[in-house]
Amino acid sequence: MSGTDSTAPADLIDAEEDLIPAPQVAAARRRLRTHPALLLVGIVLAAVNMRAALAGVSPLLNEMAQHFHLAATATSLVTTIPLVFMGLGSLIAPRAARRWGTEAALCGALVALCGGIVLRIAPPVAALFAGCAVVGASIALLNVLMPGLIKRDFPERAAGMTALYSTAMILGATVSAASAVPLENALGSWQGSLVSWALLAAVAALVWLPQAVLARRGTHHGEAAATPAHAAGSGPKLTRSPLAWQVTVFMGSQSLIAYVIIAWMPTIFTDHGMGKSEAGLVFAFSTLVQTVGSFVVPTLAGRMRRQRALGVAVSALMACGVTGLLIAPVAGAWLWAAILGVGQGGALGLALTMMVLRSGDAHTAARLSGMSQTGGYLLAAVGPLALGAVHQATDGWTVPLLLLLAVCAGLALLALGAGRDRRIGGAS
Repeated sequence: MSGTDSTAPADLIDAEEDLIPAPQVAAARRRLRTHPALLLVGIVLAAVNMRAALAGVSPLLNEMAQHFHLAATATSLVTTIPLVFMGLGSLIAPRAARRWGTEAALCGALVALCGGIVLRIAPPVAALFAGCAVVGASIALLNVLMPGLIKRDFPERAAGMTALYSTAMILGATVSAASAVPLENALGSWQGSLVSWALLAAVAALVWLPQAVLARRGTHHGEAAATPAHAAGSGPKLTRSPLAWQVTVFMGSQSLIAYVIIAWMPTIFTDHGMGKSEAGLVFAFSTLVQTVGSFVVPTLAGRMRRQRALGVAVSALMACGVTGLLIAPVAGAWLWAAILGVGQGGALGLALTMMVLRSGDAHTAARLSGMSQTGGYLLAAVGPLALGAVHQATDGWTVPLLLLLAVCAGLALLALGAGRDRRIGGAS
């Protein structure tokens, strides 16, 4: 398994895994590593931006729907479109890293993220959806580029840096969700609240700009920053592996549940009489406690040969939280938020860990991560749209939440297959 610490959190696609940098680029990166503070600040700022632009939307969905005169199904596109482009953008990121270098691709992704956030508040509704697409594609690039850069530039402290980057990402989402309504009140509109996060993306892009320029110093115009280490199509055929599909659908199913909660949790609370400020805080709390599950579950998973029981456990936690939303959404809101948060964090951590544990080598793990992330986000995109349509058709949340419970049950069944002690590209 290429010396990976089995107890450390697993990464998403690693854009650096199969790339050999050009000599000039490698030399420039060695010089950049002599100034680790700049790299550290850049990593933290990029990580904070990776979920903030999505989490701050959910508490404002009702205002956005009223402003654009959108029904529930159309409103769900605000969450669905970024997910589609997060899946599709995952295919582009490794190519961008190879062509322009990770630093330049990161800087470009942050510039695009800033533009996408601003585009979402432009007057026509088409601009809202176009901005959502740009935001999703930008986040996909950040998702793919960050893990490899951390392992490359901080090889002796990769676990600690990964924990820092993951914490910054969750804190960014938490602060964005908690401050969405207060910022709306302070700035006078949901547009002001939403666009305020473009400033943070712009600051992050400025921090990465000198690194992007310096990393390409000495290379000729049109010269690629890196070359592939493996031939295209090398390794086992993942699309023919039932185990690879089980891991992919597990990743997609837990993402579907998570993004339905992201899209609709505050709305469920406000539809049952809770104030939108409190609903935003409960949602932010649920996001924050994901850190518990995302730390504990991968640590346990790395010490076990089989992860089936863990998969069933995190599925049961999410099912309990969804059941709470069904029977007493406001009275037990903070409890359901905590249970859902721990379950969501644990399910995501387990999905990422299984990409490594089910692979026979690092090259296969990177390819399985790519398949699971791309397929997973595309599957997850179905959730907010489908449940939004069912909510609109039934004029209530009972049927949508029952359908979400069925997905939780399916996730537990998938865990029985994906959690087996098997390897792709290794001993079966």
